[in-house]
Amino acid sequence: MPIRRANGRRPLELRPVTIRRGCIRAAPGSVLIRMGGTAVICSATIEETVPEWMRGQGRGWVTAEYDMLPGSTGRRRPRNRLRVDGRVTEIQRLIGRALRSVVELDRLGERTIWIDCDVLEADGGTRTAAITGACVALADALRTLPPGSPDPRSCLCEAVAAVSVGLVDGQVLLDLDYAEDSRADADLNIAMTASGRFVEIQGCAEGTPFSRADLDRMLEAASRGIRQLLSVQARALAGRSRPTRCPR
Repeated sequence: MPIRRANGRRPLELRPVTIRRGCIRAAPGSVLIRMGGTAVICSATIEETVPEWMRGQGRGWVTAEYDMLPGSTGRRRPRNRLRVDGRVTEIQRLIGRALRSVVELDRLGERTIWIDCDVLEADGGTRTAAITGACVALADALRTLPPGSPDPRSCLCEAVAAVSVGLVDGQVLLDLDYAEDSRADADLNIAMTASGRFVEIQGCAEGTPFSRADLDRMLEAASRGIRQLLSVQARALAGRSRPTRCPR
């Protein structure tokens, strides 16, 4: 029997998605992305230098920071100040890897693009929403490169987006909310480029191991969802003033 999902979603249907650009005036690129009950603000800023270990190579760098605001979940989440949070470190490295995979660092020059992702509201899929939104913020930031810099279109070779997918009671569900994720038998976070190449596949069985056939079903569902998210990104970057929504 099909699982009943919140808001009557079908198993392979994304949550409602909106991408609003330019939400931070001082940042060269910024986005507020909402996927269902998850909201992440992503900003991209450009620094005219690179980490010390990269100096003199003529190449640029893209790095990310991620965190959840104290009121983003039901119980207040303490701010990360001096303590090391393993989950936060893992997620910001994932975001950085995903974005570097689609940037021509050799054409960027000795510049660092900082991607900051702050979760305003968390209802599952915060890391995947951050990647999807941050790619749009990155594209906008590249458009602000000074005269004489490479064409920003040549720096960003293609788009990247991400989504979660899982097995709940033996059924593949796309874009898990928190309630679904907490009872999933297996869950994956998938990042994929517009050309259909995978950047990252994170996943594990939470209880019962899953089969190769289950993995293939989940990858296919994620690919389908990411293609829809890439379309949302493209429409947002086309300059529509209103938020763009993912087709149902």
